[in-house]
Amino acid sequence: MSQSKSETKEPTRKPRFSLKWKWALSTTVGVLIIFLAIIVILFNSFTSIMIKQEQSHVSDSMVVLTDKLSGTQGPLTTDDITQRLQGQLAPMQTNGKAARQFVFWNNVNVTIFGPSGERLFASQNNRARFKRIRTDTVARSQVAGESGLIGRAPIISRSTHQVIGYAQIDDQMTDLHRTSRQLGAILGVLALLAVFCAAVYCYIMASFLLRPMEEISDTMNIVRADPQAEVRVPDLNRNDELSDLAQLFNGMLDQMQRYIDQQTEFVEDVSHELRTPVAILQGHMEMLKRWGKDDPEVLNESIDASLQETKRMESLVQEMLDLSRAEQIELNFGNEITNVTKVVHQVYNDFEMIHPDFTFVLDDDVEKEVDVQIYRNHLEQVLIILLDNAVKYSTKRKEIHVTYERSERNVDIAVQDFGEGIAPDNIDKVFNRFYRVDKARSRNKGGNGLGLSIARRLIEAYHGTISIESSLGYGSIFQISLPILTGQEVEILEEKRDMAETQRDQKPLASNLLEDPKAEDQASKQD
Repeated sequence: MSQSKSETKEPTRKPRFSLKWKWALSTTVGVLIIFLAIIVILFNSFTSIMIKQEQSHVSDSMVVLTDKLSGTQGPLTTDDITQRLQGQLAPMQTNGKAARQFVFWNNVNVTIFGPSGERLFASQNNRARFKRIRTDTVARSQVAGESGLIGRAPIISRSTHQVIGYAQIDDQMTDLHRTSRQLGAILGVLALLAVFCAAVYCYIMASFLLRPMEEISDTMNIVRADPQAEVRVPDLNRNDELSDLAQLFNGMLDQMQRYIDQQTEFVEDVSHELRTPVAILQGHMEMLKRWGKDDPEVLNESIDASLQETKRMESLVQEMLDLSRAEQIELNFGNEITNVTKVVHQVYNDFEMIHPDFTFVLDDDVEKEVDVQIYRNHLEQVLIILLDNAVKYSTKRKEIHVTYERSERNVDIAVQDFGEGIAPDNIDKVFNRFYRVDKARSRNKGGNGLGLSIARRLIEAYHGTISIESSLGYGSIFQISLPILTGQEVEILEEKRDMAETQRDQKPLASNLLEDPKAEDQASKQD
């Protein structure tokens, strides 16, 4: 069966080019460019020096040549030139024919012209172009098909001070061209050798420096295959960006693992705690279905029990949501600032009002208002949990003491009751989820065993501490401690909060409700 044309084709994967090769090749190209630039500079500097030397030698040769010929009183002749240059010319064989070479300089052609431009003498059998000049000149030009030097000078008689001829020296710079070619070949070989060595060295260094990326990649592949794997990037023992990346990745894995564990624990706890009220509701519904609906007394009792269990499930779900949010404080409430003094007095006054049968005592030793990094509603929630527990478990002596004081770096709030107290064996367990010292009495008082767990998660999320001191039969003291913010820290947090609020205002309302529980609270209040 032929496949449908509309079937989606897998995208073709581009050829993979390793980062090691990219690094090695880019570095090698950079080394090559730098090396070529250095070679060009050295080569040009060397040839410039050689050309200046050639020019100097040509100039010296013309000075000697014109000095030899300037002693002639009459017009220059070939015999006069040959006689005066006697000793400056050496015999030379060219293609089997006798010739003369100017010994001042090798590979040059000396040509003497008359005043009218007629050629009187030439050291080599070539045609030199005549050019009338007034002063000595040495210029670059083509000589025998290659770049060379041509020096020209007028020959002035010392006796008559008249121009009696012109001297011309054509320098092919054969030695310079040969040396330049040899130097270019040597530099080319050195360039290739340098590029090869640079490529090998850069590849080795890239492999060594990027080796931690293989560790990180292997760890990522393992975690992708099994998100709950406890594998982590090993300690790289390197104080660089890759080591920082490995630590950041390990921290992200730890945070992800905490979220997975919290989610798993949340599901297990909810399923465990909801099992009992669901069973109670199911039992009452089955009883009513069989025969209880015809008995008004049984019907009312079942309805009352079902409503009570429904309210308890609602309270349980709300507390579980509070606990889940408390575990994600750093995501949504990292920049909040709260005046502790105002919150303490507000909660204290509220409990005085709603529990007139209790005696509340506030011991406030803080003269100046204190700011801490915590969301106001969370601090209220913690204080309400502690005061509510103190009220619930105060049996005979209905008296609650609240102590509010500060040290140099922390602010401390303590809630003391004179109720049942907690046995030493149970003190370390009171902050666990769903833990109740006396489960039967706790259920009768409306507790789910989550309040203290929520309080601890909230306080610890804001870098604070919560502790307990208790004596069975004499009451308990719960104390929370939060770090005090300095003026500079308050300014920094306010700037961050303003930026976050500006970004949040630019997003749609639906996304704000999903990302920020505070927005959800405000929306519910407006409704």
